[in-house]
Amino acid sequence: MSFNLPFIFTFLALCLFQYCTCAHFKSLNASLAGFQPAVATFYGSPTGAGSDGVACGYTNAVSQSPFNSFVSAGNGPLFRKGLGCGACYQVICNLAPCSGKPVTVTITDECPSCSGAVHFDLSGTAMGALAKPGQADALRNLGNVAISYQRVPCQYKTKIAFKVDQGSNPNFLSVNVEFENADGDLNLVEFLPSGSTQSITANHVFGATWSSNINPSTQPAPYSIRITTEFNKKLTATNVIPIGWKPGQTYVSNVNF
Repeated sequence: MSFNLPFIFTFLALCLFQYCTCAHFKSLNASLAGFQPAVATFYGSPTGAGSDGVACGYTNAVSQSPFNSFVSAGNGPLFRKGLGCGACYQVICNLAPCSGKPVTVTITDECPSCSGAVHFDLSGTAMGALAKPGQADALRNLGNVAISYQRVPCQYKTKIAFKVDQGSNPNFLSVNVEFENADGDLNLVEFLPSGSTQSITANHVFGATWSSNINPSTQPAPYSIRITTEFNKKLTATNVIPIGWKPGQTYVSNVNF
């Protein structure tokens, strides 16, 4: 039996090409599978931090490290009545001024007037970062921008911080929880008084702010705080609220996810 070697080599080459091509597209599709369509606008100064983060309780922290103005307000599906505060998303656009490179933003405020199924009201800084060099103003001037987005783990290079609300007093503790890695948002917050095995389940007040009545005589400081994220990750910041804590102060833990 004779073999047609050129035919065999051609056949094998075609098979290899088909395999590599299919493998490439499968890999590409897998990498983009998490992206979904959305719309984006921007709010405030073209190079600013957007809205002031008031609905999440972050206030002026949105312009500071580690947020660094890469933030967004979100409509209902993103804000989730405040439980979406702190969640991180990659956003990307493919219009003419766009770079085609994703930018990561954190949900730090609510945009109740935003239309569309999913609507990011980005800071001017974040919107500009989506653009090609020299095209930031052109992108911001488009108004409503078609984008794609996907949820991603938050990756802050800092520890979780607890900002004690100004309305707190010895019988009432209210904290704003900031800079959680991984899920970024919270489903449960518990206060653990010193020397006690009984936790106090905090109430979700608004945004990333949680509070509870306390009895300082039977539930004394320092307070540890146990947090549970949307996807049930748990972490305890031991003795993070010290004896002699004060309203308005931010206490940084030594832990993060």
